[in-house]
Parts: sequence; structure tokens; C-alpha cells
Amino acid sequence: MRALTEDELRAALVNADADERRLATMPHDLVLADWDHLDFFAWRDPRSRGRAYLVTERAGRPVGVVLRAAETTSRARSAMCNVCHTMQPADQVSLFTARKAGDAGVQGDSVGTYICADLSCHENVRLAAPLAPSEVRASVDRRIDGTRHRAEAFVDRVRGEQGE
Repeated sequence: MRALTEDELRAALVNADADERRLATMPHDLVLADWDHLDFFAWRDPRSRGRAYLVTERAGRPVGVVLRAAETTSRARSAMCNVCHTMQPADQVSLFTARKAGDAGVQGDSVGTYICADLSCHENVRLAAPLAPSEVRASVDRRIDGTRHRAEAFVDRVRGEQGE
């Protein structure tokens, strides 16, 4: 991803109104983001426990969504993130929902998916496990590409599109 400013991140939020964009709290470590190694940029709102943001690039421009994390956790022992496809203890995966953009969102339509609670999917696919003796680097690259693609597809669903 290319480096983004606070203003660009706020402007990218397609399912937020002007007040929500203005009040969006940026992560404290924004200036430390390693943009060259990010497939998408996501963070939990430091001021609001249940709010989060996910920004991807679509057609060369940033497009993002405001997310809401479920307040309860699963009773299951483990869960899989639908973005990075990493199995984790259930309390480390949360249901995130996003109000749809446009008229659908005004009418109350939303979409949801299970995502790593700390939104560190891009790190999990790179650091989750070392390569097995028979595993080649290409399989890790496919996991990285899959993670990026699934994050973009979720943003597209919030936008009301099937993909670009």
C-alpha cells in the first residue's frame, strides 16, 4: 500500500457520514506504519473499544470502512479469521460488522465477517508458522495474496459491489 495521511484515511471511509469521519481516531502508531509491507491498513479505535477501521486500495485509491466489533466472544475453543484464514483461540477472533454504504446502509443493511480481533491479519499470514520442509515460498505468497483479496472483497461487499 502507498502511505496515507490522516485526511486520506478519513476520506476513504465509504460507510461513514461527515461527523463519523471527523471523529475517527487514528492509531497512535500511524507514523510508524510500514506501508510497503501492508496489504491493507486496519486499526481498532483507541477511544472506542468496539469501533475499528479497515482501508484497502481499489483502482489505485484508498477505500475503507468503519467496523463494529461484537461485544461477546464465541464459546468455541478456536475460530478461523475469514480474512487471513488463520485458526486462533476463539477470543482472538471477533465478529465485525459494517453498515453498508449509501442508501442500503441508511436503511440498516450491514455485512459482517470474523476477523482477527487485533486486525493483524497481514502479520499473521507472514509470521504464523515457518515454512515446512516441503513447503515452498509460493504457498506463503498465495496466503498473502488471498488475505489482501479477501479484505478487498469485504470492503466491496460494504460498498455494495461484487468486486472490481
